[in-house]
Amino acid sequence: MSAKNLYHDTVVAALTADGWTVTEDPLALAYGGHNLYVDLGLVEPTIAATQAGREIAVEIQSFVGKSVINDLHRAVGQCLV
Repeated sequence: MSAKNLYHDTVVAALTADGWTVTEDPLALAYGGHNLYVDLGLVEPTIAATQAGREIAVEIQSFVGKSVINDLHRAVGQCLV
């Protein structure tokens, strides 16, 4: 499991302020015998009794490394996995 991103707490605060509930931090996924981790798993509260809540996974990227291209390559690679 990797370290939390520089903006992790800021993103959590913004999503919480928007009405999302953090359900997993990090969100663990198993795929093909490998353990993968997404920064956050969230659930949006139900708005109406007949509407189910939505669930999302959020991967946080900061692009503060020495190479923006390398940061982009890593971010796209993580998203594609």
